Amino acid sequence: MSASLSSPELDRSMYPFLSEVAEMRRRARQHIQAGANTSDHAAVQKTVLRLLNEALATEVVCVLRYRRHSALAGGAVAETVRSEFLKYAAEEQGHAEQLAERIVQLGGEASLYMLGMPDTRECEDIDAEALADLLEEDLIAERIAIESYREIVQFLANSDPTTRQLLESILAVECSHEKELAAMRAELLRRERSGATSSRLPVLEVQEAQ
Repeated sequence: MSASLSSPELDRSMYPFLSEVAEMRRRARQHIQAGANTSDHAAVQKTVLRLLNEALATEVVCVLRYRRHSALAGGAVAETVRSEFLKYAAEEQGHAEQLAERIVQLGGEASLYMLGMPDTRECEDIDAEALADLLEEDLIAERIAIESYREIVQFLANSDPTTRQLLESILAVECSHEKELAAMRAELLRRERSGATSSRLPVLEVQEAQ
């Protein structure tokens, strides 16, 4: 897998989830740049709503991505990873609901209709290399989302403490996902190189830096 954050444009046919997340980040940056050029409260509020809707759209894409990847992660070797994908999907859905609630509180409109469509496909057996690619795709997507959240938090500064606090709490969870995905992928590749015979990956708990 060759996609990276430094790529100027992600191939939509090869990396549909990544290209969607990257496009949402691009739009969010445009909103931030436009909002930074005005001090009008109504205009700033409109920018905040646009940013929250971009964040909401990103979370919906992440929910669907993790659900899809959980269906792809069949086989004994993927058991632990699949459970993590399902956990992440539930957490991303919680983020989407929090963002939608905040949008409504600020007088905007939000739609969560896509979250009502769980992926019901049977799990498919995939090899370790393909599973590592799924983890890399999710890892890159999380890093794109993290950078976007950081930019939005910086834009908000002290103008909307309630929204900033919400986004900071979501950001903390996304950073945890990023660390766990990186650790799972590294362990999977280590086991593949060493020829480990165990079919189950260990449950990886990432310790936060003190």
